[in-house]
Amino acid sequence: MKYEIKGGNLPVVICQLSENESIVCQGGAMSWMSDNMEMSTSSGGFKKGLGRMMSGDNAFQNTFTPKGGPGFIAMASSFPGSINAVQITPDRPMVVQGTAFLGSEQSVDMNAWLQKKFSVGAFGGKGFIMQKLSGNGIAFYEISGHGVEYNLAAGQSIIVETGHLAAMDTTVDVSIVAVKGLKNKLVGGEGLSNIKLTGPGRVILQTMPISNLAGAVSPYIVKA
Repeated sequence: MKYEIKGGNLPVVICQLSENESIVCQGGAMSWMSDNMEMSTSSGGFKKGLGRMMSGDNAFQNTFTPKGGPGFIAMASSFPGSINAVQITPDRPMVVQGTAFLGSEQSVDMNAWLQKKFSVGAFGGKGFIMQKLSGNGIAFYEISGHGVEYNLAAGQSIIVETGHLAAMDTTVDVSIVAVKGLKNKLVGGEGLSNIKLTGPGRVILQTMPISNLAGAVSPYIVKA
């Protein structure tokens, strides 16, 4: 598979496929494609479909395959930001935000990522439900706003507001840290808690979570 990402901060990834080569896309991700692409829809099994629903995504995925020659398919981002391509390998899976996945080669597997620490799942917020990409192949995920990458050394930590976490290596440890001080919690505007990410591993942060974008434009929306 060959691919090209175009469009600046309103991006689209266009994938060129050989005959009978397949790509798996999240439901609704296809924007345009060649007329020789055949589509099949599957949940991949009850457990996988349920896991995607838990992360806020569609339970079903679509597989596109060109017949009678090479073909192409385009997947556009659903909000202003960027599209990242990542090489998934058996020894380096990755975790991405719940609704960020666009598509991947068929050899990449996607499952709900269940945080072992109860406090993270309970207090991390809806935006913290994530998906694990494993296997071997190229995967595409979208980022709200601009993506900033940190490579954390072993034991090195960073404090992040939950919605700004776009993706990370599975080697990164996650914990909840409370905002200190009652006044800070009540009127500081930073909420009650944040997440602490501790290396080793990559962390990709996004500058404009979709919830922040919605809050920024809501005052300008005319209500009926």
